[in-house]
Amino acid sequence: MSPVLAGALQVLALVVALGLVYRPLGDHMARVYSSRKHLRVEKWIYKAIGANPDTEMRWPAYLRGVLAFSAVSVLFLYLLQRLQGSLPGSLGFASIDPDQAFNTAASFVANTNWQSYAGEQAMGHVVQTGGLAVQNFVSAAVGIAVAVALVRGFARSRTGELGNFWADLVRGTVRVLLPISVVGALVLVACGAVQNFSGVHEVGQFLGGSQQWRSGAVASQEVIKELGTNGGGYFNANSAHPFENPNGLSNLFEIFLILVIPFALTRTFGRMVGSPKQGYAILGAMGAIWLGFTALMMWTEFAHHGPAFDVAGGAMEGKETRFGIAGSSLFAVTTTLTSTGAVNSFHSSYTGFGGGITLLGMQLGEVAPGGVGSGLYGMLIMAIIAVFIAGLMVGRTPEYLGKKIGTREMKLAACYILITPALVLCFTALAVALPTPPHSILNPDAHGFSEVLYAYTSGANNNGSAFAGLNADTQWFNTTIGLAMLLGRFLPMVFVLALAGSLAGQRPVPATAGTLATHRPLFSGLLVGTVLIVTALTYFPALALGPLAEGLAS
Repeated sequence: MSPVLAGALQVLALVVALGLVYRPLGDHMARVYSSRKHLRVEKWIYKAIGANPDTEMRWPAYLRGVLAFSAVSVLFLYLLQRLQGSLPGSLGFASIDPDQAFNTAASFVANTNWQSYAGEQAMGHVVQTGGLAVQNFVSAAVGIAVAVALVRGFARSRTGELGNFWADLVRGTVRVLLPISVVGALVLVACGAVQNFSGVHEVGQFLGGSQQWRSGAVASQEVIKELGTNGGGYFNANSAHPFENPNGLSNLFEIFLILVIPFALTRTFGRMVGSPKQGYAILGAMGAIWLGFTALMMWTEFAHHGPAFDVAGGAMEGKETRFGIAGSSLFAVTTTLTSTGAVNSFHSSYTGFGGGITLLGMQLGEVAPGGVGSGLYGMLIMAIIAVFIAGLMVGRTPEYLGKKIGTREMKLAACYILITPALVLCFTALAVALPTPPHSILNPDAHGFSEVLYAYTSGANNNGSAFAGLNADTQWFNTTIGLAMLLGRFLPMVFVLALAGSLAGQRPVPATAGTLATHRPLFSGLLVGTVLIVTALTYFPALALGPLAEGLAS
């Protein structure tokens, strides 16, 4: 079987698997976030934190809950790392330095999981399992909660109430993420991923010295790393490490985990607004972008010319032979079009255009299908922009799902789409202009610029993957990327929740003959075009200086 055909069959198998669980999972999440009943374990949690889950919140109160919980989480994870040397289960590792502890705490709480350290050489069992893995669950649940709040804004009318943040947080963790993670961890263990609390092992002589191997509770962290679109690996090699991702079957299963909730949330959206067709329209736009990027990446990596490429059957540098070009390309596109950031190959070693595709995937706003929760609310913001553009073309007030898109709504949507590019471009400009940060760049010219652009794009878009070749473990990069992650995560949430409150307070507008049909393929096409055009106008000059220049020169 040719590698190209094998890649096509992998994509087909993935689409079939996602299609089988789309309706059951999407309907389940709609019931979870619409139910008034509380499980016994959830009642215990509410009592422990002093929350009343039945109290409805307006958007400022909902936002305060998001920010307060996240601030406490950053502080807790920071202190846990700073005290690691005094904790049991540290495996002899020292406490983490302040700048790196801040960067890591901000990273995992912001659902970014950018790592400027090697996990197997720095973090003990307590920090890995009690700190990082816990944040993998709750940071994902926060993203879903904010998305559900925006959906309620569309579904409700003449009220400013968006639900209860604490109830949404707990339900997302207990009823959605935990059950899937338990089953998924068992599948990964069956595939060969390790799961234990062993320490560091000496495995004999290696080039005249002893070789050490580290294991741990890898499978349980790996599954939520992918399911929650987190991306932070137990090992420095991330999902290229055989203890995390042993073979081609586990690789395909991990890609499935990354995509399953973001895609299924479109079904949840359709059910909660009372029109599943609206969810299908959003799904169509997400799926079209994902399939297009996958095909383009595989073509780029398979078709690159040269003697070494011809012998290997394509661009194999930086890729694992057990995954091949198809499995690596599919993983790279999936992880950068979502907010996952896990890697099973090294994106810096991709062809010039291949590296540019990973960059562009993040710069789209990671909406195809995006992170858990963040992908849905990001695409709904773009849908509002698309409706506004359509309204300008026909000269009528734009409407979406029975809500008028007025001046206030457009200002909030505009702020949302501007904040992340501003963070990326400003921090990148400072890093290449100041005298000290460029010393961390390994490669010269266009590729070196791409390394810096990729780092801040990854941080501000809450992706977490790295281009490699950049020494990011410095005070400058630890601090500035940490700030980019926090601002890139929580400032957009401010605008999303404010928009949800504004929509929930409106009276529904009845559809007329002139109302744009947002449930049809035509609107899905308009939405895809809006996403691509907004990104191209924003990032094209920076892309021209980096991956485009490198690709044209190779």
